[in-house]
Amino acid sequence: MRLSLIFWASRKPKIGFYKEALSFEVYSQYSQLVRVIPVRYRIWLLAILASVSVGASPLRAQALLPHTTRINFGNLEEQALNLAREAAQLAQFEQYELALPRARLAVQLAPKAFQTQGILGSIYLRKERYDEAIASLTLAHQLKKDEPTILFSLGAAYLRNKNYPEAISNLKQGLTLEPKAATAMFDLGNAYFLTKRYDEAVTIYNDVLVLDTKFWAATNNIGLVEYERGNVDQAIAKWQSSLKQAEKVEFLAAEPTLALATAFYRKGDRDKAIQLGVEAMKIDPRYGKISYLVENLWGDRLIADVKIVLSQPQVKQILDESDLSTRQVPKVRRN
Repeated sequence: MRLSLIFWASRKPKIGFYKEALSFEVYSQYSQLVRVIPVRYRIWLLAILASVSVGASPLRAQALLPHTTRINFGNLEEQALNLAREAAQLAQFEQYELALPRARLAVQLAPKAFQTQGILGSIYLRKERYDEAIASLTLAHQLKKDEPTILFSLGAAYLRNKNYPEAISNLKQGLTLEPKAATAMFDLGNAYFLTKRYDEAVTIYNDVLVLDTKFWAATNNIGLVEYERGNVDQAIAKWQSSLKQAEKVEFLAAEPTLALATAFYRKGDRDKAIQLGVEAMKIDPRYGKISYLVENLWGDRLIADVKIVLSQPQVKQILDESDLSTRQVPKVRRN
């Protein structure tokens, strides 16, 4: 599963997953609303938002309309925090074009408030503007050294920017302050995986599962490690477990489904492999793109083998029928 920019609905992602900062009920409601996948790169907007304690009224999804911001110079910091809160809420609904100007203005009004810098950096991270994200989050960290969520976001930004030593350093610092943050642990495991420190990656993924037994992306990624090591049977066992975990949170997981298809094809069970490959593409055809699989941490061995599955006529037909130019998200299981 991929890096974290993702929010892990009570169910990834791979990015992901971030319920430590708010109550589980609030987090679950949000993640079900926006249907964001945990892919592995997480943004700690909700956690930073929780630290903005001024009394701004929450936004409603149907009320996300542009408006002119009026500045009262009587209390600039309070207004800045209100704007930062509003920007974070807009970003939760992926209204980045509305969120970013508010976050920038909040920083201009209160440049020494760690919340404004942190939220601006987190929005840049979601926009995949990693250098700007790192700059803002670094400032936020300088202003608030003991805030783990900022370190987690900074680690995620370095991870997405492929600066793995800095990602590991920041994530470990954050986990020293908040050792039970499962999603940050997951990012750390991914950083170890990407630097081929496989033993350390597996240890961290198992630590994640101790904290959250339904964190299917961690189990999935152990399967990725085992496949690269040549342990196909162990990988199959992990991907099957991952699917069971995902089912418990009513989530159809395309990634372990396609991974299983690949492993079964390699073992000679062609019919089962094609059946699973078709199923995976029906859930989420993005996994039919090699670039997307690489982004989700698939290694060289698994990539080489999955190409055979994706080239099968039945699987290819599903891909050809899918509009991959339109962003699609995994489907939620309905009873």
